[in-house]
Amino acid sequence: MTIPQRTGFEAIPSYKQGTLPKPVDGLEPFKLSSNENPYPPLPSVAEVVAAAVGSINLYPSMSADALTGALAERWHVAPESIALGAGSVEVASQLIHAATNPGDQVMFAWRSFEAYPILATVAGAVPQPVPLTPEGGHDLPAMAAALTPRTRVIFLCNPNNPTGAALTASAVEQFLAAVPSNVLVVIDEAYLHFNKHSETAIGIDLFRRHSNVVVLHTFSKAYGLAGLRLGYAIGGPEVIANLRKAAIPFAVTALAQAAGIASLDAEKELQERIDVLVAERQRVYAGLLDAGLPVLPSQANFLWLDSGVQTEAVAKVFEANALSIRAFPGEGIRISVGTPESNDRVLAAARQAASLLNFPSLIA
Repeated sequence: MTIPQRTGFEAIPSYKQGTLPKPVDGLEPFKLSSNENPYPPLPSVAEVVAAAVGSINLYPSMSADALTGALAERWHVAPESIALGAGSVEVASQLIHAATNPGDQVMFAWRSFEAYPILATVAGAVPQPVPLTPEGGHDLPAMAAALTPRTRVIFLCNPNNPTGAALTASAVEQFLAAVPSNVLVVIDEAYLHFNKHSETAIGIDLFRRHSNVVVLHTFSKAYGLAGLRLGYAIGGPEVIANLRKAAIPFAVTALAQAAGIASLDAEKELQERIDVLVAERQRVYAGLLDAGLPVLPSQANFLWLDSGVQTEAVAKVFEANALSIRAFPGEGIRISVGTPESNDRVLAAARQAASLLNFPSLIA
């Protein structure tokens, strides 16, 4: 039987979710492949979600006025500047659908968030990847040089997923000066809370100064709501109005809306967990360096091993230690920062990889 299929659809890669760890006798498995917050929801947030369960037979508020208002107050913007979605990836999809016509281009650094080329292609746009610098950061001069009359949307992932590199404010300002005002520049700040770079670009500041800047945020990472799917954009009212037209009706559930408001109320408490994860990130980074592995500095809740052609061999060592990590064959390995116990296992596996495999390309 022949089924209908859009031309070229077979060439679109499927998004790959982080895998579960393979069981190993005697070892507690740890999943470090999806950049999840390793800690459970805060009790105050869990209580609010539990209370909302009794009404899941009803459709949620499509306008999400309460959550929109809370976010507008949090960022000191008008409610008309907030668009919600089922995770920031769904809002990114809204942006591409709302801003591009078939054949228009969507630019992003590569490697970066792997959903960018998928979302662009599904929308009928053309992915426009620009290689990273050797240090794993955005090559903004090369991106500026790659602009064409068909470029409509540019994603800047800050910090970059999966390398963890941060963009500086001065570099982004210089880049924006080279971008036409009718091109949307999306500052994707999924890992905003972990970014401690003293000179980092700050999305909300760029939004206030540039009418073509849109900021993406998510509740999946620092807030620990990955399973509820909640993200949002901050942009100009005209852009946001178009995003709301492109949004899937009722995609943001009542549970997600309630959890989002409760999480905003609990930001001081959440900060304690963020501080722990940042400290653990630094400890693991130092330990990986000490083990002799080529780890890049990171401003996110993960670290990138620049393992190149040795990636699969290193990944097998981690798997043998009941750790799931995100391996990109031939490129590198992304390791999420977990609990201190899981991070101890990462460092033990790193030392084992360096000693057992003994490949010179991994010696710093």
